[in-house]
Amino acid sequence: MKIRYFADTDTLYIQLNDKEIVDTQEINENTILDLDADGNLVALTLEHARETADILDFSFQQAAQPFMQPA
Repeated sequence: MKIRYFADTDTLYIQLNDKEIVDTQEINENTILDLDADGNLVALTLEHARETADILDFSFQQAAQPFMQPA
């Protein structure tokens, strides 16, 4: 997953995977979905992200550390 914020256009782009985008659907004037050949979500674009997604309060937390085998 890759998350990019473009401050100059106030756009948030969330890419879930690297599959080929074959269809783009505009949900509303601020939300665009990119879909793969099976209709699964590949990426999401939010225009006016500061209003739409409250981007100023965005943070993330890693849920779990990768499992490590003992030496």
